[in-house]
Amino acid sequence: MEKVWTEEELKKTSDSFEGKSPQEVIGWALDNFHPHISLACSFGAEDVVLLDMLVKIRKDARIFYLDTGLLFKETYDVIERVKEKYGIQPEKYEAEITLEEMEEKYGPKLWETNPDECCRIRKVRPLEAALKDLKAWITGIRREQSPTRANAPVVTWDNRFGLVKINPLVAWTYDDVWNYIKDNDVPYNVLHDQNYPSIGCQPCTRPVHPGEDPRAGRWAGKEKTECGLHQ
Repeated sequence: MEKVWTEEELKKTSDSFEGKSPQEVIGWALDNFHPHISLACSFGAEDVVLLDMLVKIRKDARIFYLDTGLLFKETYDVIERVKEKYGIQPEKYEAEITLEEMEEKYGPKLWETNPDECCRIRKVRPLEAALKDLKAWITGIRREQSPTRANAPVVTWDNRFGLVKINPLVAWTYDDVWNYIKDNDVPYNVLHDQNYPSIGCQPCTRPVHPGEDPRAGRWAGKEKTECGLHQ
């Protein structure tokens, strides 16, 4: 009989993983939820680290990504490099309407006039489709990334999407991530070498200047810090 996890059990499990390695967290996650668990991969630094760990633990582990149609060329490049290196085919989810249809319905450059609606159409709704039949998902969020993530647990119940959310890298630092990438020869987005610590869609992402918050390059000039995938 399939186990149903209570929020109390998830909190105890999360607390037990404090100080443990991400690989231990991933191993537990796969043991308990595979094949109804997937890594949400943006192909940023944290996510390629998790992808490398995941594939090494279980070659058939599931991975998906959201193709908004507005990703950087460099992001599409790293997707191809990852496929080649690991021999995998991540599942792709796209918006229900094309960019042309979105412009016809909402006007040009919705990402400028109403970025929340653009994210809802091109990210949140595709994510809902990706998570629909899953019991758990893995993300690359870290506490160090932003104030909104400072208290993120290792394991939690995701009330918004109705499944277990697992964050193996929450306690890792920026240096931890990059040391792993270098030590394991993990393919990564070359934009990270050009002052892009956080990479989203091309129209809404700029390089970060010295001394700025690592996520300052996302939706610069707007009162927006998250696309809606992580609340």
